Amino acid sequence: MIRWLVGAIGLGAISLGAISLGAISLGAISLGAISFGAMAGPALAAEPVEIGIGYLRRAGTQSTLSLVEQPAEDDGIAGARLAIDDNNTTGKFLNQHFSLQEIRLKEGEDVAQAAATLADHNGFVIADLPADELLKAADALRGHGTLLLNAGAIDDRLREEDCRADVIHVAPTRSMLADALAQYLVWKQWKRWMLVKGSHDKDKLYADAFRRAASRFGAKIVEERTFQDTGGARRTDSGVTLIQRQMPVFTQQAPAYDVLVAADESEVFASYLPYRTWDPRPVAGSAGLVPTSWDAAQDQWGAIQLQNRFVKLNSRRMTALDMQAWTAARMIGEAASRVNSGDAKAISDFLKGPNFSIAAFKGQRLTLRDWNLQLRQPILLVDGRMVVSVSPQEGFLHQFSELDTLGVDRPETKCKLH
Repeated sequence: MIRWLVGAIGLGAISLGAISLGAISLGAISLGAISFGAMAGPALAAEPVEIGIGYLRRAGTQSTLSLVEQPAEDDGIAGARLAIDDNNTTGKFLNQHFSLQEIRLKEGEDVAQAAATLADHNGFVIADLPADELLKAADALRGHGTLLLNAGAIDDRLREEDCRADVIHVAPTRSMLADALAQYLVWKQWKRWMLVKGSHDKDKLYADAFRRAASRFGAKIVEERTFQDTGGARRTDSGVTLIQRQMPVFTQQAPAYDVLVAADESEVFASYLPYRTWDPRPVAGSAGLVPTSWDAAQDQWGAIQLQNRFVKLNSRRMTALDMQAWTAARMIGEAASRVNSGDAKAISDFLKGPNFSIAAFKGQRLTLRDWNLQLRQPILLVDGRMVVSVSPQEGFLHQFSELDTLGVDRPETKCKLH
């Protein structure tokens, strides 16, 4: 019966679903006559291409004056982890798998050695390090073929006289932040500024950026004052009383001004300025209206979807550092998908090339400045509860990209990539 059936209609015409297995004795069928390999599914897929990303940072965080804004221990790295999940969602369709390896440096540990350790297993390293340590890490990675992505340091010199051809800068610069704020203040016709800076080096660098921005966009600094850090504790029973008396006195007898601009990266005094100045004036810069790459209040351009996923994973809000780290890891994932390769050099070349762009919930696709490898990006202006505005502001034009009105433009750059 079986022999007649096969001979009459051929194996190719047999519908297995139409044959009742109960009516056929499997023992009567010659196994040699049927090729089970032909009826099996396709061969097992190859192992996915592994793309390793390192994350290098110092242990500990800088405390803030506000108790409700203390940075989490996983500030930054949490954003990178979310991006790894996003990369792998896309990567499974391209047979790519992304992993994240973190090193947290303790006091006294060598940053160069840690960077080299990460380079042994990863083609890319995201770094949240101070400027000098970032340069040490970059120099240690030379010859490894490892690309460094700066997610934390905002120093302009890293993109200018100290630029490196194997370092991409995802964090905005001080000059970008200052220019973003200046554009809005000038748009508001608040052109007379009182500049108050802290006594630490990074406060002075931020003040330099505000001076440059004022000159660039037509504002005038009517007076500068320095707030000396004496190291005294303010979280005491009499702290509020002392601050309420001190700040008005510190800001009195100033020339007429429209807005007080504070440069206080060290978190010493700026948060005490709003509502306490001698003259009733708005505060901006390090307190009041603050320029930043990201804020938990950002809800435009699909950002709520990202914010909700971050909160679900981390039980806290997404910070600027989280977003910078997320963007860095997503840049790698985007480039890997575009070149359809896990080769670190191919991915790096695409990142630095003219066809790269990345969507980052900021209303437009972000690209790299080819003269210093700085990521172009809009800057949010926030007040702690809402996004007040987004720079570049309307009317500040540029022949190539309005984003290049923020920070050091091509004709001004001192960078010579090598």
